[in-house]
Amino acid sequence: MAEGHTITIEQGTQHVRVVHGGQVLAESDRPLVLRETGCPVRYYLPPEDVRLDLLTPSDTHTFCPFKGTASYWSRPDAADLVWAYPDPKPDVAGIKDHLCFYEVDVS
Repeated sequence: MAEGHTITIEQGTQHVRVVHGGQVLAESDRPLVLRETGCPVRYYLPPEDVRLDLLTPSDTHTFCPFKGTASYWSRPDAADLVWAYPDPKPDVAGIKDHLCFYEVDVS
């Protein structure tokens, strides 16, 4: 990690729900909570808790020097709504194949 840059991942117990366009896209009680310097808290959800049948893989890929290369999924009205790291860097290996949304409801 770069000096002053930290990423922590912990097993959360929060209830995380993702609703988009009136449809529940994900619901989980076992999110991984990722905190990264300079970024909002992100909730990475197990793939079993995400309605992948409602999402379409996108051609978008982004690279993070700390996490690796992300793959994205879209909805017809929302491009690149969710992402995951299929082959994350060793420091964040726990988030492998977990999915993260930009907007979630946490309770």
